[in-house]
Amino acid sequence: RGEARGEARGEARGEARGDRAGKRAALRAVLAARALPLPPELARRVDACDDDATLLAWTTRAATANHLDAVFDDEPTPAP
Repeated sequence: RGEARGEARGEARGEARGDRAGKRAALRAVLAARALPLPPELARRVDACDDDATLLAWTTRAATANHLDAVFDDEPTPAP
């Protein structure tokens, strides 16, 4: 019984990691489509991010950003 619970927790963690990897890939795809290449320091920041809300916020910002600061600043300037 304990083994089954441990296995379920491990599966859930693995699924969360896979989901985050997909979110990171989506962010990279949007940035590439917007011709906003990631420099190494920001690539490391994306790779290290384990917060789903942050990854979603970055991806949402990337969809309309004209520069990387608008994506990765903690408080980007709102669009007019």
